[in-house]
Amino acid sequence: MYLFGDPTIWLPFVFAALMGASILIYVVLDGFDLGVGVLFPFAEEAEKDRMIASIGPFWDANETWLVLAVGLLLVAFPSAHGEILTALYLPVAIMLIGLILRGVAFEFRAKAPTPHKRLWNNAFFAGSLMTSLSQGFMLGMYVMGLEWTWMNVAFGLLTAVFLTVGYSFIGATWVIHKTSDALQIKAVAWAKGGIWGLVLGIGAISAATPFVSARIFDKWFSWPEALYLSPLPIVSALLVYALWAMLQRMPFAEDRRSWLPFAAATALWVMAFGGMAYSFYPYVVPEQITIYEAASAPESLFIILIGTCIVLPTIMGYTVLSYFIFRGKATELRYD
Repeated sequence: MYLFGDPTIWLPFVFAALMGASILIYVVLDGFDLGVGVLFPFAEEAEKDRMIASIGPFWDANETWLVLAVGLLLVAFPSAHGEILTALYLPVAIMLIGLILRGVAFEFRAKAPTPHKRLWNNAFFAGSLMTSLSQGFMLGMYVMGLEWTWMNVAFGLLTAVFLTVGYSFIGATWVIHKTSDALQIKAVAWAKGGIWGLVLGIGAISAATPFVSARIFDKWFSWPEALYLSPLPIVSALLVYALWAMLQRMPFAEDRRSWLPFAAATALWVMAFGGMAYSFYPYVVPEQITIYEAASAPESLFIILIGTCIVLPTIMGYTVLSYFIFRGKATELRYD
């Protein structure tokens, strides 16, 4: 336990990194299938089956990363877990209802008689929308310090809309990659509109974050700290330009490189998440509790780390395997 130095320092940092990585992977992976659900009203009935087929092998496994992130928060930073979930009890409850509705609708739409299929399609959209909006609201409230004031709630509602549009954007890029013909062309049009919602969302959070505390303001604008942060906005701007340029020319000849918009969108999410992590570190509850103050006893963390070293590669392994097996274009949706 002392092999890498003081365990009260490196163990909380390791678990914070693992939790952050789990959240980021969840936002990207479940973000695109939530986005596909949000886009449902803009698709024809036959297109909805293709869209469901594009996420069918992945959507439930994607949610595993949310379970892992919340589990790590509970066992590694129990006091922070209590503070965060107590402050965000209502949006968390709405998110869970949305996830349940979405999961039920996903299964029932395949078995329902044709007259009832529209009901479950609408339920799938409603569950996706509830989940996306609640996660965006929680993000806004977290950035503003988890305090329920009218201004913070208004900012949370704003980020709820922007995150939902951001999810629809990465969902559109996924549909571009996994489909072809008319649906792919329609997804390109969705992505062209959605990218600006994502940019506005990142801009709104970036504008608010340095004013949450003087500490974050100094991290952003004092020297040489500002130098460390500077690659993130520069790379993000280049990615936005690359995405816009790609979308203007898609679909490419013979549908080559259809994965590029999704890869670039993922990189843009990574940049945004990296900026947040840089800004709020070492706090797990903004300006209230650091990861070192909230951490469990080093002995407990070390035992949990051993288990994590078994569980995490397993989750990563079956995630990679599922994406490898079901690579390529989504085929006809069948339930045999």
